[in-house]
Amino acid sequence: MKQVKLRIGFIPLADATALLVAVDKGFTAAEGLDVELVREVSWSNVRDKLNIGLFDAAHLIAPVAIASSLGLGHIKVPIIAPFGLGVNGNAITVSPALHAVIAEAAEGDILDPMVTAKALARVVVRRKSRGEEALTFGMTFPFSTHNYHLRFWMAAGGVDPDEDVRLVVLPPPYMVESLQNGHVDAFCVGAPWNAIAVDRGVGHILHFVADILVRAAEKVLAVRQSWAERHPETVAALVRATQRGADFVEQNRAETARVLAQPEWIGVDAEVIRRSLDGRLKISPDGTIRECGRYLLIGREGAERPEPVQAAWLYAQMVRWGQTAVSPDALKTAMGVFRPDLYDAALGRGRATQSSLGPFAAFTGPVFDPADLAGYLRSFAIARR
Repeated sequence: MKQVKLRIGFIPLADATALLVAVDKGFTAAEGLDVELVREVSWSNVRDKLNIGLFDAAHLIAPVAIASSLGLGHIKVPIIAPFGLGVNGNAITVSPALHAVIAEAAEGDILDPMVTAKALARVVVRRKSRGEEALTFGMTFPFSTHNYHLRFWMAAGGVDPDEDVRLVVLPPPYMVESLQNGHVDAFCVGAPWNAIAVDRGVGHILHFVADILVRAAEKVLAVRQSWAERHPETVAALVRATQRGADFVEQNRAETARVLAQPEWIGVDAEVIRRSLDGRLKISPDGTIRECGRYLLIGREGAERPEPVQAAWLYAQMVRWGQTAVSPDALKTAMGVFRPDLYDAALGRGRATQSSLGPFAAFTGPVFDPADLAGYLRSFAIARR
């Protein structure tokens, strides 16, 4: 059988696991695919190389696929996602100094995101009254889940993310050093970089994104729509191989962690990766452990099947924060980026449906309904729409 050569870009993050394992364990080769994985540092690099055809596919942060399809922030290149590489997996990590002042200002359980958001608001007011510089939070890209998760949390407590703090873009592998060096006071990033900050004693994990959103699409396997239309059999083969990778992850977490620890993949201690896959994380340098079964979903609970409602929520955040105007056509385009039909066709069945997974819900605010986008957006006091 002649092998189809593919170049696929990825960022060293735990939610690239299904793809990395699919290649490492020969699942892609079994589907007739000769895959070259290319490790990148920034999402802009991955996006640009995918858009111009240097990559055939990519491990991509979900909002970037939507923004590219809408022509936001860069050239317009329609992208589709036939496979979900990860649900949840992000966390908000803060410096020991910021953790201490948030804990001091908290009125209630510090594990409650509303309690910490309101505490952050008090800290911001106090710093302003003293003439101190605004707190700086790192996130990975303007069109990123990390940006929207930080904003959603902060704004719920009365913090305006554009007026009261500074949000800066940093590549995921640079987050820990930036926190350690005092360039940022906190960051939101995917696994395993939050755990690395804790292990080095330079950060406390304040919240898992699962505390903020019950179920948040994070990374997708992305391809250009035009390429997918020309190569439907290759897309289906890639979906099948990656599904085998996702299944392997859930059945063999210790072996998966060992694979990912290799320098060419993620290149951090296997035990740190294993904790991320298990949802059993050390959240404080003092050794405090927190367990969460929803911390990172890769090969279970239907995480692999791309849900258009997730794309709709991400588009709503773009509108809320002034990155684009609301438009029924744009909403339709955004939802069309996530392609459960291609996933189902490749595997011969649908492994989950949105109705079985329940509504899209967050720790505060109304349940999200893409059919009432205007009403949803009107519910927020802090917005740029």
